[in-house]
Amino acid sequence: MRVGKYEVSEGGRGNTAITYLLIGLGAGALLGLLFAPKAGKQIRKDLRRKYDDARETVEDWTEDARGAAEEVFERGADLAEEVRDRVSPLAKNLRRR
Repeated sequence: MRVGKYEVSEGGRGNTAITYLLIGLGAGALLGLLFAPKAGKQIRKDLRRKYDDARETVEDWTEDARGAAEEVFERGADLAEEVRDRVSPLAKNLRRR
């Protein structure tokens, strides 16, 4: 276990702030729904609808992230192939010597 001062890595402050903002918004929305003057059945319908919307949004973000990761992987593979093609003749010349 590490003992010491907690330090946020560079660029992490923005992500952390956004995470806390989203958590706060979600908690506020949930509390607003729970304390709204509606019937229990209506609140459950609203909660279910909001849950479904949130799940779809997360699925969309996941698909976008997966697509971006695949693009990065393909670019990396293309770059590796290009480097391999450029280095291959040099490696052959070194083996001959």
